Order: sequence, then C-alpha cells, then structure tokens
Amino acid sequence: MKRMVAYCGLVCTECDSYTATQKGDRKALEELARKAKTDFGVDTTADSCMCSGCLPAAGRKIGYCSMCEIRACAVAKKVENCAHCAEYACEKLAEFLTMATKAQPVLDAIHAAL
Repeated sequence: MKRMVAYCGLVCTECDSYTATQKGDRKALEELARKAKTDFGVDTTADSCMCSGCLPAAGRKIGYCSMCEIRACAVAKKVENCAHCAEYACEKLAEFLTMATKAQPVLDAIHAAL
C-alpha cells in the first residue's frame, strides 16, 4: 500500500481508523469508537470512525474531518499537505504538532526535500 500523508503530517496509511476501514474490520472500528469515548469523552460510532484518508475530496472520513481547520486551510490553498505551504509551519499547525509529535518529522522531511 502506498504511503498516504494527511495535510497535517499524520500518516493515514498507518492510522488505526484507516487500516480498519480498508480491511472492513467492523470489530476494530467498534473498539476505536469505544476508545474515543473512554480516552477523549467523544461519543462516536464505528461508522463515524471509518476513514479512507482526508486527502481525497470524496470518500469516507472520520467525523472530525468536517471541522478540522488544518484540513480546510490546506484544501482552500490547494496544497498537497502543509509542508508544501508558503506559510509552513503556521501557528495553527505548530499548535497541532505539539500534540501530534509523530507528524512533525514527516512534514519537516517533506518540506526539506522541496
């Protein structure tokens, strides 16, 4: 499977929601929904955990994609991901990267290679 990097630098193809969706693993999706409620207080369902990655315009996306400001910004700017943005790394992204520490090295490597 080809590696898919989300706008924010998370690697979709390594994400539990993405892999469970691609495998059609309903049990894993139900467990992800339970974990979201337990760990983050988010009341969600297995169906809303289904995801085909945030990059395609069409297709399944986790519930959060519809409110993700980073995704909305990248889509509006028509960039492959935030590493391709002239404002890399903006304040909004920098704040996110403090929580998603695995995403920053991914984006930094892409940005350095441009």
